[in-house]
Amino acid sequence: MPVSIVLAEDAFIVREGVKMILEQAGYDLRAAVEDYDGLMAAVEEHSPNVVITDIRMPPTRTDEGVRAAREIRQAHPEIGVVVLSQYVEPDYALKLFEAGAEGLAYVLKERLGDIGQLEHAIDEVNAGGSVLDPRVVDALIEGRTRPESPVNRLTEREREVMTAIAEGNSNSAIAEKLFLSERAVEKNINSIFTKLDLLPDKDVNRRVRAVLTFLADGPG
Repeated sequence: MPVSIVLAEDAFIVREGVKMILEQAGYDLRAAVEDYDGLMAAVEEHSPNVVITDIRMPPTRTDEGVRAAREIRQAHPEIGVVVLSQYVEPDYALKLFEAGAEGLAYVLKERLGDIGQLEHAIDEVNAGGSVLDPRVVDALIEGRTRPESPVNRLTEREREVMTAIAEGNSNSAIAEKLFLSERAVEKNINSIFTKLDLLPDKDVNRRVRAVLTFLADGPG
């Protein structure tokens, strides 16, 4: 059964282009709307597997996509959400993931020319995973080094592991990417938790907290 999708995009040309991409790729496009209210209504009506939403839409064209994603995930945790943005702005990504990264993706619109990347994001959030566009990861990393940051305690290898985690890779994918054993990846992750002062806590997703600390801990 094909993955069912609700699309929200206020720019007509972009919306029609994404519709064509999704339909040609074999997805079940249930609705295509142009604003926040239309998106929330379509989710309730169609109960899709995945929502794809622009980051800025009417009525305010500020952060409707981020707000919608978080509200949808809270009300319908079985629905994955891919947020499309033309902005390499770390604040948007951090706001999207601050309550947890499960089932969420932040992808730049420039990736729409590569259906494989969009399919990857859809598949990941549909399975409960997460995706953060590599360009946004780069921007976050460039801005997060201050002398007293606990991130500076990490070794080069631990930084590589954290970057891979931030991009949404599983432990097995990290192992393959960095030519490590899964046991070595687990040891690096446990060391990262210790160095970032993330003690075991059943109410805290340490993996998400580590990523947010790694990406956001910069000047100011």
